[in-house]
Amino acid sequence: MISKGNKLYSILNIKCPQCHEGAFLEREIYDFSAFTKVRKACPNCQLNYHVEPSFYYDSMYVAYALGVAIMIAVIVLNLLLFVTFSFVRTFGMVVGAVIISAPLMNALAKIIWANFFFHYKKDWKDKIKA
Repeated sequence: MISKGNKLYSILNIKCPQCHEGAFLEREIYDFSAFTKVRKACPNCQLNYHVEPSFYYDSMYVAYALGVAIMIAVIVLNLLLFVTFSFVRTFGMVVGAVIISAPLMNALAKIIWANFFFHYKKDWKDKIKA
């Protein structure tokens, strides 16, 4: 089990990069009314998630890398499961996997991007009181 203080904890649980407790997104990942919308600040430690306008636009590069990883995984799985290679079947499987996982990829891309810039602080409570 991954413990608090590790960036993977924040990423896999989609929690605040600073306190690892507060919610990062406004709603659930597959709630399409607020498609992976990031909160303005952490409800727990008050970390401002939006340090500048369009901060999360660059998370598109992370989403691209996640999409490529899914594509490679689906192609390898396709090659292992089927005896003959079919471009149409492989293409359909890749498109299906990317469409199904798009909200999750978008959320993961944003939390990974945030973890590049925000770091875990176990003493965040002391800074709030000061």
